[in-house]
Amino acid sequence: MQQHEPILRVERVSKAFPGVQALKEVDFEVYPGEVVALLGENGAGKSTLMKILAGAYTKDSGRILLNGQEVEFTSPHHAQSLGISIIYQEFNLIPVQTVAANIFITREPIQPGVGRFLSLIDRRKMEADAQKLLDVVGAHVSPAALIRQLSVAERQLVEIAKALAVDARVIIMDEPTSALGDDETERLFAIIRDLQAQGRGIIFITHRIDEVFQIADRVVVLRDGHFVSSKPITAHDKSSIIGDMVGRSLDQMYQKEAADIGEVVMQVRGLARGGAVENVSFDLRRGEILGFAGLVGAGRTETARLLFGADPKDAGEVIIDGQKAEIHSPEDAIRAGIGLVPEDRGNQGLILLLSVLRNTLMPTLSRFGRSGLLDQSAMRRAGEEYVERLSVRTPSLDQKTQLLSGGNQQKVVLAKWLLSNPKVLIMDEPTRGIDVGAKSEIYALMSQLARNGMGIIMISSELPEILAMSDRILVMAEGRVTGILERGEATQERIMAYATHQAALSAAPTESTAESVEGAPVRD
Repeated sequence: MQQHEPILRVERVSKAFPGVQALKEVDFEVYPGEVVALLGENGAGKSTLMKILAGAYTKDSGRILLNGQEVEFTSPHHAQSLGISIIYQEFNLIPVQTVAANIFITREPIQPGVGRFLSLIDRRKMEADAQKLLDVVGAHVSPAALIRQLSVAERQLVEIAKALAVDARVIIMDEPTSALGDDETERLFAIIRDLQAQGRGIIFITHRIDEVFQIADRVVVLRDGHFVSSKPITAHDKSSIIGDMVGRSLDQMYQKEAADIGEVVMQVRGLARGGAVENVSFDLRRGEILGFAGLVGAGRTETARLLFGADPKDAGEVIIDGQKAEIHSPEDAIRAGIGLVPEDRGNQGLILLLSVLRNTLMPTLSRFGRSGLLDQSAMRRAGEEYVERLSVRTPSLDQKTQLLSGGNQQKVVLAKWLLSNPKVLIMDEPTRGIDVGAKSEIYALMSQLARNGMGIIMISSELPEILAMSDRILVMAEGRVTGILERGEATQERIMAYATHQAALSAAPTESTAESVEGAPVRD
């Protein structure tokens, strides 16, 4: 796959932030028609390197050569004009603008205006061109829709369309499949192969190692800001990649421990909202991890938002410890003992401009009030305890959360809810964008919380994760519960059968050791 000269070469590039050496003399290159998987744990320096290449950060030292010529990127627009496009893990979209406006931002087609110096955006052409790109990536959204109206998966596809709108020689994809289902991922891989055939270079960042073997030609690994290895994919297996990433063998990824399943802590009956959630009913027990599985658009996240009061419900009730909970807002949910780790941590789980400490204490600030004042010493002690407990890598509690890696941001979200000690914790895609080492830590934490009696709802698009960590698995399709499986009877095939209605159409409800769900078979 490699040609004689790379499109892009990075030589001994370094970058430091206050208290952190993010990159130390890193070498990296991309050849025409090559897919390079850039791997490493959170904090390894991947995102920093990509932001340097995209013009968002300036390097401290080293050289960058594009088509053999040394370049200094002065801004993202400058890098884009030289042929480098990036799809960020945390979406770089304007929520109040349309899909088409986001795809062609700063490059809108112009029609002649009325005056000599006036020109107007040709919205008809912009929307038509946007529709062509949306068709390419398989996004079933209107180019006139506002970004804020879209799901996370739909926003991810818009980001991909936006990157394709630029005639780039090098395309950087930072966790592009993290919000996509299997069908959308296959579509993306087909697009990547087309781009390869055109001689473009692809930098592919992912924490899903199985994907690396499907799409990459070469694997480059960073660790703690240092270059570790660059090898053809044929020279690797899964364990060797993980070994390079973490510097040690990872004998056990899923830290699922047996827990004593107790009495019912949450009962949900007839939950509904529009066509997104229809007659959802289930029980959750103390010490149980209840996995929510289903395809994109199945209604899992929508159900979580109803339970947390983030969206108003049309019908249904939630009972906590035998008492009906009146939940009309997140504040009501918190008072009832419910916490939510959302799938979009950057926009919904954190205030990125605030410090690690402020984010950690957000739901529990009232605990630290004394005579109308906040007890700053007690606040810092609590923050230090939970930052240490979750091994959050940060120079200080006062560091702005936006400067942390994605994995450490997720740990701050978890610390926030652990400090509030909820009875029920809903975790929506808890390991999205998390490296293998941090995933193992989060699985161990989930097991510990369940062992201590917390009821956990885990929503995940990764079936191995669902199968490994769940005591029971609730499957949804088109807003309805189509099946509930016990841990011992669940397989990928059975889950997919329920997720695509096949099992639900062929099976009748039966009595089971699990609770009956109206209209949903528990066993097949």
